[in-house]
Amino acid sequence: MDVHGRDLRYFAAVAEQLNFTRAAERLFVSQPALSKQIRALEQQLGAPLFDRDGRSVRLTPVGEALLPHARQLLAAWEAAYTDVEAAKAGQRATLAIGISTSPGRGLLPAVRARFTAAHPAAKPVLRQIGWLDPTAGLADGSTDVAFVWLPLPGADRYEWVVVAREPRVVALPDSHRLARRDVVEFAELLDEPFLALPESARALRDHFLAVDERGGRPPVIGGEIASTEETYEAVRGGDGVVLLAAGNAPLVAHEGVVVRPVGGLSPSELALAWRRDDIRPLVRGYVAACRSALAGTAGGPMDSPRK
Repeated sequence: MDVHGRDLRYFAAVAEQLNFTRAAERLFVSQPALSKQIRALEQQLGAPLFDRDGRSVRLTPVGEALLPHARQLLAAWEAAYTDVEAAKAGQRATLAIGISTSPGRGLLPAVRARFTAAHPAAKPVLRQIGWLDPTAGLADGSTDVAFVWLPLPGADRYEWVVVAREPRVVALPDSHRLARRDVVEFAELLDEPFLALPESARALRDHFLAVDERGGRPPVIGGEIASTEETYEAVRGGDGVVLLAAGNAPLVAHEGVVVRPVGGLSPSELALAWRRDDIRPLVRGYVAACRSALAGTAGGPMDSPRK
């Protein structure tokens, strides 16, 4: 027996109104059409659902038995329809991608191509977020996914996939005593004033001050920086030296500033991150596109740990 949702909706309306005319008005159908559908449902079930004596309408025992199940099925369908519509809207929505400095490395075009192929109705939008927010908009919800440097503050809120591992390098004024070295050992920088990320960056600030590699010696802070432009001007002006991921060196290696490899430091990790509880199709789709792009990139970090 194949009962349509319309039949159950009509039955429930009459059962709640106990009046065919009022039920028809509620359903925006004619009263004869409603009566016809109820008779057809009764024929399918092989038993009457209502007693009609010309003046009143009452549920029969069969109708009483059917009513709670009809309500349950209709509620389940409403919930399913709502979820389906939300998923459809999600496929058409804008996906905000946070960046603090461009990931570069050929990654963004490769991910975008794969993402738009899988979600042609979606609109990925890049959003530049200042260095005051090391989560690049994930923490306050202004972005949906973000390219960030690890470690992330509040790491238990997020998942991520590492997209690049790069050595840390040091940017120096071209007049600095170490500027002509091919490689600078970190031990030679311990007493130098360093440029630091804002306090709000917390763990990431410590990473680019190399706090763990200082043997307990606190860094000397020559100033704080919150953008690439501030970094370049501060280094060139002699306010301090700064550690960078190697891929970002071209952003500050301009007139008056040189960049040198640093020995004795662990690498930096660039990751695509998203909120752990965000299971929207576009978010998961962008993550899948990123993984696919990494798999198709020679030398990509395919052995990167996944959080």
